[in-house]
Amino acid sequence: MKPPLTLQQPHYPKSWQALPNGDVIKTAIEQELAPWWQKFFGYHLVKLGALSSEVDIPDCTIKHQINISSKSDLTNIEANIDHLPLQKHSVDVCLLSHTLEFALDPHHVVREANRVLIPNGYLVITGFNPLSLVGVNRLLPYRRNKTPWNEHFFSPMRVKDWLHLMGYEILADQRCLHSCLTGKLTTESLQQKWHRFAKRYFPSLGSVYVIVAKKRVLPLTPIKPKWQIQSAFQPVKVASMNTPKNQPKVTKR
Repeated sequence: MKPPLTLQQPHYPKSWQALPNGDVIKTAIEQELAPWWQKFFGYHLVKLGALSSEVDIPDCTIKHQINISSKSDLTNIEANIDHLPLQKHSVDVCLLSHTLEFALDPHHVVREANRVLIPNGYLVITGFNPLSLVGVNRLLPYRRNKTPWNEHFFSPMRVKDWLHLMGYEILADQRCLHSCLTGKLTTESLQQKWHRFAKRYFPSLGSVYVIVAKKRVLPLTPIKPKWQIQSAFQPVKVASMNTPKNQPKVTKR
C-alpha cells in the first residue's frame, strides 16, 4: 500500500476561523455527530488536534474529555498527535476532525489512535472529500496554493481501507455540505434549491465526510479439538529377544 506521506510541511490551523467558512463546517459536523454521542459509553474521550478540541459534544455520556494538540487555547495535553503520551488501550472514543489533511504522516496518526483505543472502542474521523466541489477547487490555479486546498485530501474510500486493514467495522459514512465552501456561506444559502437537490440525489458528493468506526479485536485463544487423529501405521509384532530359540512348545490337552 502506498504510504500517505506529504512532501511539504503541513500548516495545521489553530481554529476553525482559519479555514474558509470554518464555522459553517464545524456546525455541520456537530449536527451529523449529534445522534452518535449518546451511543458511546466509557470513561475517556480524546479529541486529537486543535480543530477537534473545538467541536462541541453536549450530550455525550462520557464526561472525561481530553484535548490533545501541539498548541491551542483548549488544549489539556500539549503533545504531537502522531506520538500520543497515552497508554495502550486506555481510551474509549477518539475524535479526529480534519486532522489527516494537515498531518505529515496521516497513516501513523490513525495507527496511534488505534493503539490507545480499547477493544470495541470508537474512532470518529471527519475530513474534506476530494470527490466533491471542494476537490475541484484544488484544480484551480488561484486556489491550489491556499489553505486548505494546498493540503492532501484523502477520499473516504481510502480512509475506510485503512480502517478495514486494522480490523474496524464501519458504522457510518455520511456526507454534508454540498458546496465548494468558498465565498460567504450562511444558513439561508445552504437551503437553496441546488443544495437540497444535491443532498437528495448526490449524497456521496458532499464536501465533508464523517466516518464512525468501531474497533473489533478477535480472540486468539487456542481451542483444543475433542477428537484425536489416530495413526494408520501399526507396528509388526515380533518375538521377544529374551525368548530362547530352542524352547519346546507346550501343547494343551
